[in-house]
Amino acid sequence: MNQTDARYMALALSLGRRGQGRTWPNPAVGCVIVRDGRIVGRGATAPGGRPHAETIALAQAGQAARGATAYVTLEPCAHHGQTPPCAAALAEAGIARVVAPMADSDPRVAGQGFAMLRAAGVSVTTGVLVDEAGRDHAGFFLRTEQGRPFVTLKLATSFDGRIATATGHSQWITGPQARRAVHAMRAQHDAVMIGGGTARADDPSLTVRDLGVEHQPVRIVVSRLLDLPLISQLAKSARDVPLWLVHGPDADSALREAWEGIGATLLPCALAGRQLDLAAVLQALGAQGITRVFCEGGGAIASSLLAADLVDELVGFTAGLAIGAEGLPAIGAMGLATLDEAQRFDLVETRALGGDVLHRWCRR
Repeated sequence: MNQTDARYMALALSLGRRGQGRTWPNPAVGCVIVRDGRIVGRGATAPGGRPHAETIALAQAGQAARGATAYVTLEPCAHHGQTPPCAAALAEAGIARVVAPMADSDPRVAGQGFAMLRAAGVSVTTGVLVDEAGRDHAGFFLRTEQGRPFVTLKLATSFDGRIATATGHSQWITGPQARRAVHAMRAQHDAVMIGGGTARADDPSLTVRDLGVEHQPVRIVVSRLLDLPLISQLAKSARDVPLWLVHGPDADSALREAWEGIGATLLPCALAGRQLDLAAVLQALGAQGITRVFCEGGGAIASSLLAADLVDELVGFTAGLAIGAEGLPAIGAMGLATLDEAQRFDLVETRALGGDVLHRWCRR
């Protein structure tokens, strides 16, 4: 691999990551324009998905874009939406070469951006930092190819895998550095999701705090019956921070009306037996444009997601204390008879955070 291409693509990827959690339903793309060894333009997809990274970088480069190389972390778009195609804009600006890791999986693009560039005489190089770009755009690819978002399951536990004592006391198992890292992870996702049991037990706000971040992810509570307290942190802030409640067809109509009346968005979903069908839940979220979901439990929704093979990444924060068998387990019953039935994940990161250990695992 050309090391110069790899270096500039790594920079473009770092720019794109800054938009994660803020650009949905569009991918968080980065773009770097280089001419004669000098960076003349940089861009990242703006909040809300517009303008695109290429548009921002071209505006910054101006006339210096002519004869330059554009490093873009995903195939430039080829369709007319709210703005003209980025592939056409790059060609019209006089870009001589475009370097990208891979094609866009959106059927409206899917190689047509590259074809448009080549037809205009622009040289196209692909295959640069494919694995890194694939991880960054995994949520966008899953939504366009399978209709569902990328799911990260986060668990903060004691050494023996408990999330609370037998009495339900859980604040705080992990320390301030781990909790700060969780807030940063929330900010990088389109949505934060919990089950109804956690909403009732913990009265969480699910917002990003103490990081100077103005943007907030969508807060999602999965509750078949909508039997959630109307006097709660979530209810009080429903008009200020997006709150989506996913419920079953048998949720009480009075509760539906009450939650809608205080500003929540309701998403009805089908049941699988006596519980909400989580595959259908994720499809519903994908249909709303969500590409990345940060699930913070509790044990019932965690076990259901794992049993349905819907978890793409595990993030664990483990504290140096033991609670014992009477404590509340992080993951509910899954009914596995043998280890072969359990989904395996590969360890990709481990590090100390204050007195706790962060470990991150990705699906095989």
